[in-house]
Amino acid sequence: MIGHEPSLPDDWELVVGLEVHVELATKTKLFCGCANQFSSEPNTNVCPTCLGLPGSLPVLNGQAVAFAMTLGRALGCEVRPSVMARKNYFYPDMAKDFQTTQYDQPTNVDGELRLADGSVVGIERAHIEEDAGKTSHVGGGGRIGDANYSLVDYNRAGVPLVEIVSRPEIRSVEQARAYVSELRNILLAIGVSDARMEEGSLRVDANVSVRPTGSQELRTRCEIKNINSIRSMGRAIEYEAKRHVDLYASGESPHQETRHWDEDGGRTTPGRSKEDAEDYRYFQEPDLVPLVPTAEEVAAIDEQLPMLPAQRRHRLTQLAPNSADAATIVVERGQDDLVVAAVAAGADAERLLTRVQNDLAVDDWTKVDAEGLAALIGMETAGELTATQTKQVLAELVNHGGDPRTIAEALGFEAMSDDALAGLVDGLIADHPDEWNRFVAGDEGERRKMQGFFTGQIMKATQGQADGRAVADLLNGRAG
Repeated sequence: MIGHEPSLPDDWELVVGLEVHVELATKTKLFCGCANQFSSEPNTNVCPTCLGLPGSLPVLNGQAVAFAMTLGRALGCEVRPSVMARKNYFYPDMAKDFQTTQYDQPTNVDGELRLADGSVVGIERAHIEEDAGKTSHVGGGGRIGDANYSLVDYNRAGVPLVEIVSRPEIRSVEQARAYVSELRNILLAIGVSDARMEEGSLRVDANVSVRPTGSQELRTRCEIKNINSIRSMGRAIEYEAKRHVDLYASGESPHQETRHWDEDGGRTTPGRSKEDAEDYRYFQEPDLVPLVPTAEEVAAIDEQLPMLPAQRRHRLTQLAPNSADAATIVVERGQDDLVVAAVAAGADAERLLTRVQNDLAVDDWTKVDAEGLAALIGMETAGELTATQTKQVLAELVNHGGDPRTIAEALGFEAMSDDALAGLVDGLIADHPDEWNRFVAGDEGERRKMQGFFTGQIMKATQGQADGRAVADLLNGRAG
């Protein structure tokens, strides 16, 4: 498990559980035929059902249920029979004044999310519910207490959501960020949401508490609502954890409440006292029948699941066991199929992953094909191209495509002979006796520094055509 945050004293431990609200990419809303569409004119995607007018009845969106079950299976959840419920409290942006959601019988339960560093965060549940509308507070600081008036847009009311509730097993800000990033990558891989945090289709509520290091108790938590970026989430968690530690240090304790993140002020501010489940007066939705998925339906979902990010990372690390960090970056960019195909075409996996990680961070790499990439890496591995030359050829492949050998010849790249390189190294040693003595007699850090000096001189003399690894081998060989 990832360790403590530096901002907390060593004798305190961070405890975080995340509730991630994901808008599903259906064409219509959860219980009516209104368009599920972002950025429409306010109050144009509405009807009697999503406005809760008397006599209107909900009809459940089958695609939303299928998407929810697909997400559940991607998270390793058990898909169970479920029922919809009414959650009652004052919703200023929900005209019917209750939310249709799932309570004690959710669709997905007991899953997990495995992160790139190998840690695992448990998933308590991933349940279906409808989104609320959007209230804009005009004037003041944008909060209701300072506003001159408020405007309500019901376009979002009734949009299908899945709320993914983690167990309180996150122990650092880095792990919280990694959790949301991994979840977002899964959502995009299975195609159930566009997961655009900037548009509100993925929002995070962070439940934050602290406890003495080594303790197993769960102390009073505060819930930071509706965080809309990974960066803001990290800052909010860090601030809130420090606030709790300071309260305990002064002999006080936090109150269970919701809080809001002020990005400009870099702090959380109080919202409302947090209700317990019984305060919401849940009861089963009388206008909807229970959902009873069959074993065949679940099996069909499993068969159609694409390879998920964790599986794709594992596939690369099987090819290159020492390149886990590179594999993570390559998968996040969606370049792993290219790498696998290039390895199949003969490229050295470790060298290839390093090259793609460092030198293929571009938006459009469609002109680079697996065979050409494998040929390029083969030329570097054989010593026909230096690392610098390989980068230049790869840049040409990205921009224009083509054959790497033809590109190298057009650029005038020719491999230096071993004798010519050895002669240059010997000449430099003779010209720089003090630096050579520091290389021979120095500790590891000094040797690395002097190796960089000599390699830089060689690269300057050869206009980047020398092989840095070959230079290092010659220096070490002459040092004995």
